[in-house]
Amino acid sequence: MNKVSGANQGGRQRRNKGRKVNGIVLLDKAGGLSSNATLQEVKRLFEAQKAGHTGSLDPLATGVLPLCLGEATKISQFLLDSDKAYRARLKLGVRTDSGDSEGVVISTGDYSTISTKQIESALSQFEGEIEQTPPMHSAIKVGGVPLYKMARKGIEIERKSRKVRISRIELLQHEGDELEIEVFCSKGTYIRTIADDLGELLGCGAHIIALRRIQAGNFGEQQCISIEELQRIKMTEGLAGIDECLVAMDEAVGDLPEVRLPSITADCVKHGQAVLVRHLPAEGLVRLYDEEEFIGIGAIDDDGKVAPRRLLVS
Repeated sequence: MNKVSGANQGGRQRRNKGRKVNGIVLLDKAGGLSSNATLQEVKRLFEAQKAGHTGSLDPLATGVLPLCLGEATKISQFLLDSDKAYRARLKLGVRTDSGDSEGVVISTGDYSTISTKQIESALSQFEGEIEQTPPMHSAIKVGGVPLYKMARKGIEIERKSRKVRISRIELLQHEGDELEIEVFCSKGTYIRTIADDLGELLGCGAHIIALRRIQAGNFGEQQCISIEELQRIKMTEGLAGIDECLVAMDEAVGDLPEVRLPSITADCVKHGQAVLVRHLPAEGLVRLYDEEEFIGIGAIDDDGKVAPRRLLVS
């Protein structure tokens, strides 16, 4: 499957302001940058017509940030909904209003008598399905306004708690007033809230001083590339060089069963029709292929047919 489709030529390309390039950039986001600023820089590097991210990372955070170019934006929701994993460094004895080191200190406490065993016991209480209240310093919108914008103005409003799932939380290191944890969780989990709640459980306060996303869906940190490396490749090898860094779109949904369709049947699906195919799963979402070419996501309907759910444009 081709990851990249060629750009239209001449005036039409100029009007569209970018190349029709399709694929996923597995970026290792640097600290200090917002997800949107990172996205815009990657879009500029690839000279892409269309780009979108798959859920934001705080400026403080680093690590796995899949960015979708072109038709890949149509499957970004599946990455947004996927499980995540983080490695976080926490400081005990200080609570901040944001749950991280960028916030204002609101209380301090004595951590000197807290043992590693106590920390491990407290962490175990977060495993499973838990209720979590989103922090004011988050991108959740209320009345169209992100909470963090209200927080910057000193406004605090009541937030509804929501259920998240922590499949595993582990203490990696504990020395003095600092500890390192690893968290495997469902989408929408706030690690800063876990840090803040842990500090309250221990009675001394805590906040995050470093946060790294190490996994997003099927993608891990070892697969990622930095903006600096992309810039170097483009400088030496041009657009063709950085296009080679793109990940095929179907890898984002590699955990879904695949359904390969004959071209005639695939044409029916492309025109919005549900089709009956042998050896379909009983239910759920599937990856659809026209012979060898990935064409999008389908769903098994009540009649046992596969119907188009989210199709890509060839």
